Amino acid sequence: MQAKAIAKSVRIAPRKVRLVVDLIRGKNVGEAIAILRHTQRGASPVVEKVLKSAVANAEHNYEMDTDNLVISEAFVNEGATLKRFRPRAQGRASKINKRTSHITVVVTEKKEG
Repeated sequence: MQAKAIAKSVRIAPRKVRLVVDLIRGKNVGEAIAILRHTQRGASPVVEKVLKSAVANAEHNYEMDTDNLVISEAFVNEGATLKRFRPRAQGRASKINKRTSHITVVVTEKKEG
């Protein structure tokens, strides 16, 4: 049995979020939350919120034991890109891509034995 949570269109570039998600993949939920609390990256609070949502889904929807939960999958996909322009010298304009992320966290119960 597995429970998941997805945060869509988060206004952080996927490349930056992947650095944080790579730290917690495969860890126990308690350990992962501790890691996220002490990681000084902008994506840490967002990933922590998605993780807590996945744990709440597991507890409420599937009656899983929260002490035995492990992060089985955690990945980040690219969302829609907001395209903006910045004025430059001599009447030119340069393009700025404001990237968004879809963050997915899947938790499963650890097998005993």
